[in-house]
Amino acid sequence: MLQKLKKIDFVIVFVLLMLMVVSITSIYSATFDTTGYERHYIKMAVIYILGFAVFFGLSLIDYRIWTKYAIHIYIGGLVMLLLPSFIGQTKNNATGWIDLGIVDIQPAELFKLVLIIFITYVLLRKNKAKLSFWRDIIPIGLLTFIPFAIVMVQNDLGNGLSYIVILLGLLWIGNVKLTHALIGLLIVAGVAFGGAQAYIHYHDEIKASKIMESRGHWMERIDPWLIPEKATPKASYHTNNAKLAIASGGMSGEGYLQGSSVQSSRVPYTYSDSIFVQIAEEYGFIGSSVLLLLYFILIHRMILISLESRGKAGPFLIIGIVAMLLYQIFENIGMFIGLMPLTGITLPFISYGGTSLIINMACLGVAMSVKLHGQEVEEDLPNPNSPTYVAAPSQQA
Repeated sequence: MLQKLKKIDFVIVFVLLMLMVVSITSIYSATFDTTGYERHYIKMAVIYILGFAVFFGLSLIDYRIWTKYAIHIYIGGLVMLLLPSFIGQTKNNATGWIDLGIVDIQPAELFKLVLIIFITYVLLRKNKAKLSFWRDIIPIGLLTFIPFAIVMVQNDLGNGLSYIVILLGLLWIGNVKLTHALIGLLIVAGVAFGGAQAYIHYHDEIKASKIMESRGHWMERIDPWLIPEKATPKASYHTNNAKLAIASGGMSGEGYLQGSSVQSSRVPYTYSDSIFVQIAEEYGFIGSSVLLLLYFILIHRMILISLESRGKAGPFLIIGIVAMLLYQIFENIGMFIGLMPLTGITLPFISYGGTSLIINMACLGVAMSVKLHGQEVEEDLPNPNSPTYVAAPSQQA
């Protein structure tokens, strides 16, 4: 065990410690004068302690065990994902939480790692062979669509989109044919452009439709981003105040605990989803850049681990995790500067939230396991498409 611990990437550990400091101090600034929330920074410190335990624990476990039981993990993950539909709680219009008494968990967050493991398992079975559109890409897409559909029914758009990003990231390095990639890119671009134009043109009809009776908050999040002139004052309140707060931060910020918008509660959820607004207003462009630099170092170190790995599963797992983190970072920051629509995506390692932090630390634990165990060469899997492939003889009792 000690020999394994010596191989840990301490740059990643240092970055995580820095992110912990940023998270706890930012949460304190956003909540210290808010009744009912003033102890959130202490709770976050406790969650971080548990997160580091998960991180080091998973680092010591050989990552290949997860792909070995990937089918069981996927089925168990789907069952867990369905539970909120029957016994779940609704928060911010999303029915995706399970109350365990002392803590609430969000299965949609946990399923991100489940999906990464499962798609990795499927791609490993191809043994570097080119992905067939009908035999590989379509089945993998359908198996990803199942959890996507479940969380969409639960009104969790942010996590649903993260599943799609994970799928695309893993397919990209999974030896997909260039023609398939280009065709897929054109289809996605066409659907996105056509969908946006249809939404703008038929906005009033969509708003009056029955399907929006329980999903009206989706339009309140899309309108300020896509057609701000039709957005209601209520719908624009969050993003408009967030932009003003970020702009008021300037180059060096208004000072710790001195953010005018944050401390006056003009921006909602500055301790969780909107925590980047607190950082930008109180630390300014310099503080925001330091945060992005920490993210860059973290992702860069993970990519280096994937490049150095001699195993087959390691690079797939890491790229899936990197795709997940990049999406969350871009979406969370982008929605407060007008690049993306408002969703309930947390800022990784910074926003207050137990399930989100624990699953992110677990993902980094799996990535670190690739570094600790990834130098051991795995046996080649048989390739059914190879002309030299011979099926193993059956054993009879």
